[in-house]
Amino acid sequence: DSVIVKSPRKSPVFLRTIVLLFGIVCGIYICTVCLRQINTVSKIKTQNLQVIESPSPDSNILAQLEARIPTLHYPKPQTFSRGECIQNPVRFFAILSMQRSGSGWFETLLNSHINISSNGEIFCAMDRRKNISTIMQTLDRVYKLDWFNSASKNECSAAVGFKWMLNQGLIEYHKEIVEYFNYRGVSVVFLFRRNLLRRMVSLLANSHDRYAKLLNGTHKSHVHSQEEAAALSSYKPIINSTSLISDLREVEMDAVKALEYFNSTRHMVVHYEDLITNNTKLNDVQEFLGLPRKELTSRQVKIHKGPLSDFVKNWDDVIKTLNGTQYERFLQADY
Repeated sequence: DSVIVKSPRKSPVFLRTIVLLFGIVCGIYICTVCLRQINTVSKIKTQNLQVIESPSPDSNILAQLEARIPTLHYPKPQTFSRGECIQNPVRFFAILSMQRSGSGWFETLLNSHINISSNGEIFCAMDRRKNISTIMQTLDRVYKLDWFNSASKNECSAAVGFKWMLNQGLIEYHKEIVEYFNYRGVSVVFLFRRNLLRRMVSLLANSHDRYAKLLNGTHKSHVHSQEEAAALSSYKPIINSTSLISDLREVEMDAVKALEYFNSTRHMVVHYEDLITNNTKLNDVQEFLGLPRKELTSRQVKIHKGPLSDFVKNWDDVIKTLNGTQYERFLQADY
């Protein structure tokens, strides 16, 4: 018997050709997808590089955020060892103000914080501000933690500073001081009074007490009892109504000038009246210094509490002088 073998319907060469074409198509597709992914990644990298090299206007937001963060320092004092607190960061600050603006009271509030050492009015002594060299030497001692007084918390202080009056060399050497503050990362707290007339009354009364010494023959700029406050407020100064407006304007311009000179520093502005009427302002100060919020307290008692008319001898003259001027608002009670 003969065996009949049927030939295949399709040639093997044809099938192999189809498989080859299919493989080529798949390969082309895969290569295309890969190329697209590579191009996408390249574009992203290029865009990132462009953003870094040519920052957009939105980059100012980053600068503003950085300006809100206090600089950290790790000082190495020469007079003692920080011991276990050597790794604890320290913030530097300075309170810029004018006499009788509440800076003494404000500083006692700050010093009630366990982490803050505010060293008082260190530039009241002439020998520390006779020239820019002595000023810089004094600043270095404070910020190296080598300045000692009753407010110093020494090795474990987390914020170190002092208060500086505008008439204590601050304006005279403002360029060098601004450069120092920016280089050392010193945060500035401006403390002003809105009611400059109240400040004037406080200034005149305090100047009188330097000589009169109403408290048992002693002079006190700040008191801690209602009895002492009543004794000091019993004196009613006479305000020079002839020069009153020019005097108020001069003080106002001093504050404006200080803000202008120190505008490039990291700073905040605090008003005495806001500290009295708004408890959250102290929280803002603590946040500005980069410290944990604590309840701040002071033993100081306000001396002139109540309407100004109770503390000025020639009040009628003051009213006539300020009525209809930009300073008329000072006649009203503000707290």
